[in-house]
Amino acid sequence: MEPLMEITMGDMLDETARKFPNNDAVVYTDRDYRRTYAEFAAETDLVARGLMAMGIKRGDKVAIWATNHQQWLINMYATAKIGAIMVTVNTSYKRFELEYLLRQSDSGTLILMDGYRDINYIDIIYDINPDLKNTKPGESNFPHFPFLKNVIYFGPNPTPAGMFNWDELYTMAEQVSEEELAARKATLDIHDVINMQYTSGTTGYPKGVMLTHYNIVNNGKSIGDCMKFTEKDRLCIPVPFFHCFGMVLAITASVTHGTAMIPIEQFNPLAVMDAIQSEKCTAVHGVPTMFIAMLDHPQFKEFDFSSMRTGIMAGSPC
Repeated sequence: MEPLMEITMGDMLDETARKFPNNDAVVYTDRDYRRTYAEFAAETDLVARGLMAMGIKRGDKVAIWATNHQQWLINMYATAKIGAIMVTVNTSYKRFELEYLLRQSDSGTLILMDGYRDINYIDIIYDINPDLKNTKPGESNFPHFPFLKNVIYFGPNPTPAGMFNWDELYTMAEQVSEEELAARKATLDIHDVINMQYTSGTTGYPKGVMLTHYNIVNNGKSIGDCMKFTEKDRLCIPVPFFHCFGMVLAITASVTHGTAMIPIEQFNPLAVMDAIQSEKCTAVHGVPTMFIAMLDHPQFKEFDFSSMRTGIMAGSPC
């Protein structure tokens, strides 16, 4: 049995980028976003520097409320590289659930998109703090959330009042040198808490489970080992990033092995089948209802899945 890896999440990504710089890291089939491992690692460095310029320090909480966008992926590694703790928010949360999470986690920054299904994230934030509309980004006070200062928006619409735009992080990065980022990375410890996963459990409110670099890297690597991932594999990821299935069993398992990630923003059987065929995916993750939806789809027999060799269904190899 191989010894467990003693490495931070950021260093793990950078190491993979050095080994397989020209391999695909992230490929979306529904938008113009395709990055090699070298490009993806460099982009996470840039956003990490932008977050540092915003004033985010080691141990600060950065919550993200979004579906499987590239910004979610970038933020996962950008926060890890500066020692901030990413707080994952369930995309189906309503106002009272979000309020509980923000208060219980002491989140200082919230990254969000427009909304999901019938839930308007922007409206909810303005309901929580109507004064946000009348303040400059980063200067608003949330009366019931003393730690919350920054709200960062990404999406196709104009930036809502009182919020930063995600793209500003790339410009703000110019205020922080590569040497300053390297110095921050050098202060990190593999046993630092780097992620808070909220799970409802069986009683009471959701619990914030605290995970470290060491937890996440080794869990992901173990899954990748079990699936016999290599740098030649391509994993289709239709499961949500905010859950450990997406974040650890999919993203981290891929990064530890140099495997390409083919994310689906939110599950759609036709989108998954198209991604598997067009990107020649060798593996896919999902829960039983996802696979049933694909098998029952009237166009199922029109797709070529000959590239597939493995997968995970509901946490078990299939």
